[in-house]
Amino acid sequence: MPAFRTGPTVGLIAQTLLLAALAVAAGLGPAGWLVGLGYGIVTCAVLTRGLHRCGATALGPADRVTLARAVLVGGVTALVADSLSRDIPVRILVALAAVALVLDAVDGKVARRTGTCSPFGARFDMEVDAFLILVLSAYLARPFGAWVLAIGGMRYAFLVAGWALPWMRAQLPPRYWRKVVAATQGIVLTVAAAGVLPWPLMATVLVGALALLVESFGHDVGWLWRQRRPAALPQPRATTARVPEPELVRA
Repeated sequence: MPAFRTGPTVGLIAQTLLLAALAVAAGLGPAGWLVGLGYGIVTCAVLTRGLHRCGATALGPADRVTLARAVLVGGVTALVADSLSRDIPVRILVALAAVALVLDAVDGKVARRTGTCSPFGARFDMEVDAFLILVLSAYLARPFGAWVLAIGGMRYAFLVAGWALPWMRAQLPPRYWRKVVAATQGIVLTVAAAGVLPWPLMATVLVGALALLVESFGHDVGWLWRQRRPAALPQPRATTARVPEPELVRA
């Protein structure tokens, strides 16, 4: 097996083992198994393709931490899918999400200390964050309302807008606040899933988290709009003065 495929394949195996553990500890049903395995297969395929495109032969140390986070997010995804048809042990869902959030603070430090920071690793980390937020938003849509889906769907709406508007596909400059806002969404959604705060207070906190997200994306969209290239104006067609030909003189 080529080296660049080892990491994603190990991730898929770990995902399957986690689903088996959830089947024992949480009674994971067919829906959870189907969604969890589908998530693992897609993650393995996308990760393999990403490694191949960037020319990497293996996952770096920080990427392995992010892969562990991705496996935990797969467990959360499986439980959320199961919650559509039955009650699930919320404490297990919250524990998986909490550990994934804690590891989010680890992979960046590992990348800096080992000198293995890369665009691939940053994108992998960002997509795992975004998907965890999306899944937790879907879980909270029933108790708090469909508007919570805006928290998880905003990242993907931004991507879809980039397909239609080329100026939104430009490279954004680094912004630490963007990472803070993303981490805040995960923490708030996990606390909301745990149900440790009264409903009115938790709903207010969720509205505040959504406001932070709107500000962050609004800032990025505004920056992209200001940096866009104006459409090229039509240039006047160059004209060349015609030099009259000399008259022929009859002999």
